[in-house]
Amino acid sequence: MDLAIRRRRTALFLFFLVPGLSISSWVTRTPDIRDQLGASTAQMGIVLFALSVGSMLGVLGSGTLVAKFGTRPVMAVGTALVILSMVVIGCGAWWSSAPVVMAGLFLFGAGMGGGEVAVNVDGADVEQITGRTVLPTLHGFFSLGTVVGASLGIVCTAVGFPVQWHLGTIALVTAVMFAYALRSIPHAVGKTPTTKQTGTAERPRRPAVWKDRRLLLIGGIILTMALAEGAANDWLPLLMVDGHDMDPALGSAVYTGFAAAMTIGRFGGGFFINRYGRTPVVRASAISAALGLSGVIFVDNGLVAGAAVLLWGLGASLGFPLALSAAGDSGPDSAARVSLVAMMGYVAFLVGPPGLGFLGDRYGLRAAMTVVLAFVAVAIFLAPAVNTRRTPPTSPTPDPQPAPAEEHHDRTGH
Repeated sequence: MDLAIRRRRTALFLFFLVPGLSISSWVTRTPDIRDQLGASTAQMGIVLFALSVGSMLGVLGSGTLVAKFGTRPVMAVGTALVILSMVVIGCGAWWSSAPVVMAGLFLFGAGMGGGEVAVNVDGADVEQITGRTVLPTLHGFFSLGTVVGASLGIVCTAVGFPVQWHLGTIALVTAVMFAYALRSIPHAVGKTPTTKQTGTAERPRRPAVWKDRRLLLIGGIILTMALAEGAANDWLPLLMVDGHDMDPALGSAVYTGFAAAMTIGRFGGGFFINRYGRTPVVRASAISAALGLSGVIFVDNGLVAGAAVLLWGLGASLGFPLALSAAGDSGPDSAARVSLVAMMGYVAFLVGPPGLGFLGDRYGLRAAMTVVLAFVAVAIFLAPAVNTRRTPPTSPTPDPQPAPAEEHHDRTGH
């Protein structure tokens, strides 16, 4: 691996670390933010709906923007919005203004939804260049960021450090990381050629991507596992506080355990994927997440629930990155495939937070999580869809980048 690729991979680590650090910083402060806003569980669901809308708009626009401008500018704008959102959310909590908090969450969702698709496309490109499993490790840095951010959030919650100063500090630190990382990202990755000769060749590819049944099944996996991850990111501290009578600091500690389990799963996942293949890993992940959710939902014991969260985190850790990797390997036009599957995954972030909020307000958050459990169970049966093998395109039209696609060896272990 040459120096440029190493620097690019390190930069991608930071681009994953920044949103992880940011999201856990405000998630661990959601009990404090809720109290400062004086909001009910249903009202918090509405507040979180802004995050979902921003995420979906970001994802819907990202594929087109990446195709037109490449990954670098989309990543840059998306990450800048994530950093700015920390300041806006902090101000909204300071002013006890739900609309301002919603505006901040909208910016966060738009930045993360748009930027993360671009980062995943860039990461999939690195996988094809190096022939190594990279995406789970990259997503591991997102989870590492959530562990660090959640740990800081626990300390800030325990000592009563003001939310606005906490999130403002996170914005400053992540801005420095962003400025350092952007220099190593190349131009034009994921950009679709626009010449007259290639313009007509691109038309048949888009419908083929949307009509690919296996790709849609992979999207189903990513939707279910993204819901399992997103439900924890949005509701886990409040779930522990309201559903298991924990104090806010302990609820944040449980979320940190979830983030730590996600981190371990993602950093160690490459070994199991290479050894056993994608399908067994996805199936085992879905079973683990289902067992963890069941412990949180059905066992009326805080200690057992806290331990079950670790299974939930391990199970949810590999679904998203593994499905993205499988999508990139499922055929030609890798960038379009990764964008499509990522967009399907973000549907979970659109309907999840407000839906769980309304259900939680009526039936309790523990009961609301049975919906997540049902979706995760579906992933057990969809697991064979990720057993993809990248093959040279059969179309008479030459691929703009045939060499990486043809030389890229199978990483599934089959």
